[in-house]
Amino acid sequence: MLVLGIDIGGSGIKGAPVDTESGTLTAERLRVPTPRPSAPEGVAEAVRQIRAHFGWDGPVGVTFPGVVRDGVVRTAANVDRSWVGVDAAELFGAAAVLNDADAAGIAEMAFGEGRGRAGTVLVLTFGTGIGSALFADGTLVPNTELGHLQLHGGDAEHRAAARVREEHDLSWEKWAQRVEEYLRHVEMLFSPSLIVVGGGVSRKADKFLPYVRLDTPVVPAALRNQAGIIGAALAAARG
Repeated sequence: MLVLGIDIGGSGIKGAPVDTESGTLTAERLRVPTPRPSAPEGVAEAVRQIRAHFGWDGPVGVTFPGVVRDGVVRTAANVDRSWVGVDAAELFGAAAVLNDADAAGIAEMAFGEGRGRAGTVLVLTFGTGIGSALFADGTLVPNTELGHLQLHGGDAEHRAAARVREEHDLSWEKWAQRVEEYLRHVEMLFSPSLIVVGGGVSRKADKFLPYVRLDTPVVPAALRNQAGIIGAALAAARG
């Protein structure tokens, strides 16, 4: 089944058609900048632009960086606050809409590092913030938003997101220390059998994961920055 997957991020919105049987993109992805401000109508126009680019009139799955229940946005930490309460499924034209990290996790569990893994698997995406997808024996526990766990009196993502490394010009080793501190916290809370590190920074995993030492195995995401697109498409295909 072919489905258009669209991944809304804090800095960019990416989309491509996906073969949901193989988990592969069938065309080169299109990326457009996330509008400033990232209010609903501006983002909806970017989504329409991606649909038009591919001439798409079939099923669409869209990720959103916040809590989404029944297609309605409930939180908006890294985008404009006016999103809260918006029916995103309707705004995007009867699309399937879900949390961005949940989408990445769905893709990793279907086609990546989580495939066939039993027990508790935690997929974490490091980017503008920290997203999370928690799976128990392959079943998603949606909207966990573990980037907002408290560390040092504030949200963990304000200390350990990939954006923080860039903004504070941290070395990979220094940033890895912050990542390890955060991962130890979630390890203590959930005792996962596997932690998968995703987001754009996962393609540079060799620069920081060697410095991260946990009892739990920690691996880079196999699908890297395509996971959100693929997971959005899978969510739409599954209904």
